[in-house]
Amino acid sequence: MEQPITGFHLDEEQHWVAELACGHFQHVRHSPPWIERPWVTTAASRKNMLGQRLNCKKCDAGAAADHL
Repeated sequence: MEQPITGFHLDEEQHWVAELACGHFQHVRHSPPWIERPWVTTAASRKNMLGQRLNCKKCDAGAAADHL
């Protein structure tokens, strides 16, 4: 199920995590060459992604909301 991005935070390993409207979190790493997400590297680019939708596998599985 696709959910809009409402915010971001860093995890304990300093990787960016998207906060979704459904209450779930999803890592949005930029780890070339396997994962290309250069937009996570700057605050302005992350801000531009607010409201964009990501596929939330946790919603599909019926998982409870995540917590910081």
